Amino acid sequence: MFSHMVVGSNDIDRSKRFYDATFAAMGGRAGMQDDKGRLIYMHNGSTFLVTPPIDGEPATHANGGTIGFAMTPEQADAWHQAGVDNGGTAIEDPPGVRKASFGSLYLAYLRDPDGNKICALHRMPATT
Repeated sequence: MFSHMVVGSNDIDRSKRFYDATFAAMGGRAGMQDDKGRLIYMHNGSTFLVTPPIDGEPATHANGGTIGFAMTPEQADAWHQAGVDNGGTAIEDPPGVRKASFGSLYLAYLRDPDGNKICALHRMPATT
């Protein structure tokens, strides 16, 4: 799997408000800020960072990229609302169950204030 995920930001204070709210909605803690100005979030054994780009160029989002966070459907709804309330943009379909060839998923999608696409995901139990 992954060791960590990193997204760029052009406004760390704005990103901190957004990610502190969305991580709190899924049961996480507010981000720590290191001496280089990076935000560090640790939750459920994973690490997520938000940083001004090291090369000094403006941060841009990855077209076609998505970062998914595992959570319950209730957390996903709270996460989505917290994101919208703190500078994010709701995208794609509203939060809910989507059927896929490999099973049903509860999904919610946002763009963070810098345009990065993030997703709440819960694998629904198989029904017989």
